[in-house]
Amino acid sequence: MRSQGNIVSLCTKSLSLEVRFIHNKRKDAMTKKTKKIGLLPRILTAIILGIIAGNFLPLGWVRLFVTFNSVFSQFLGFLIPLIIIGLVAPAIADIGRSAGKLLLWTVAIAYADTIIAGLLAYGTGTLFFPSMVDSEAANAVEKAEEILPYFQLQIPAILDVMAALVFAFLMGIGIAYTDSTSLKKGFGEFREIISKTIATAIIPLLPLYIFGIFVGMTYTGEAYHILLVFVKIICVIFALHIIILLYEFLIAGGLAHKNPLKMLKNMLPAYFTALGTSSSAASIPVTLRQTIKNGVSEEIAGFTVPLCATIHMSGSMMKITCCALTVCLIAGLPHDFPLFLHFIMLLGVCMVAGPGVPGGAVMAALGPLGGILGFNPDAQALIIALYIAMDSFGTACNVTGDGAIAVLMDKIATGKKCEK
Repeated sequence: MRSQGNIVSLCTKSLSLEVRFIHNKRKDAMTKKTKKIGLLPRILTAIILGIIAGNFLPLGWVRLFVTFNSVFSQFLGFLIPLIIIGLVAPAIADIGRSAGKLLLWTVAIAYADTIIAGLLAYGTGTLFFPSMVDSEAANAVEKAEEILPYFQLQIPAILDVMAALVFAFLMGIGIAYTDSTSLKKGFGEFREIISKTIATAIIPLLPLYIFGIFVGMTYTGEAYHILLVFVKIICVIFALHIIILLYEFLIAGGLAHKNPLKMLKNMLPAYFTALGTSSSAASIPVTLRQTIKNGVSEEIAGFTVPLCATIHMSGSMMKITCCALTVCLIAGLPHDFPLFLHFIMLLGVCMVAGPGVPGGAVMAALGPLGGILGFNPDAQALIIALYIAMDSFGTACNVTGDGAIAVLMDKIATGKKCEK
């Protein structure tokens, strides 16, 4: 009993320090950029300007933006395996091997809930999306003439996505079980390099990249049909994220013998905090306070909430799965259940380090989107734009669901104490 308490205490302190470090970094960044426009307004502005510009720009200018997108997408494709290695390996190494069964239970429940959310999204999508994706959208994509860039630059990736993921797992688990401090430090520094690259080279150019995508789509006549389809899909996504929260708290309340609706109501401050900040880390203090208000012990809440802010991604999984299925239907790509099950299982692992990276889980999802579903750079850019446009709702779903997992973990921990 004392050993388990010490383990939880150490884990709580470690996670608290990590959360404080992330929060301070974000706070410093926000202080420096108070006068700058956020990413979401820039993405939305890029989409609107791209649609407007695509109606009157001559072919020469359109090809100029297509050329930039061609080079940028090659660079992005080169980075994807490095993103997987630089983010997933340190995340697995940080979990370690000495946190005991409490950590394993938390990780297993968070991962299972993330996968269930993906399967729910796929099931709902296969039922409703084919009727929402009209034939005009598919025909517009098929008939669109390809606009060629002025030149192409080939930047081959060092590894393919699957090799990068296997390598990340091997190194992460190896570091955790050998307690290799030098390798852990090296991969931690590599994570910083990848995060800096994303923050300074990818995110700032993302609006221009998306602008170029929508200029080309509007010029070829695809944009209007595709956007009309996604307006319908977004309504389904909003409904799904409410359904996910309801089943999470119904299960947690049923097993813990607590009122699920009352617990969900108590978590509303955390929901609206995440809705406003679009940050799981920034919402942790409010999530922690409301979780304790639901009757979870401070010890369990202090351990579970910061950990789930990193590994529990049910809302993000649901959004990406819905958007990916829609793109598959529009583009006529394969979307059978075994293929999407493979995609969802792998995506659940890749998104582990998503919240610690500017751009969130969608950047970690680029690997499975391209490697498993066969999405080209244009399709990946469309997913990025749609994901960021709905980012706050996915984050709010993730954060609120953390409270349900904390209730389950408190029940499990209480049961173990009674047994002893």
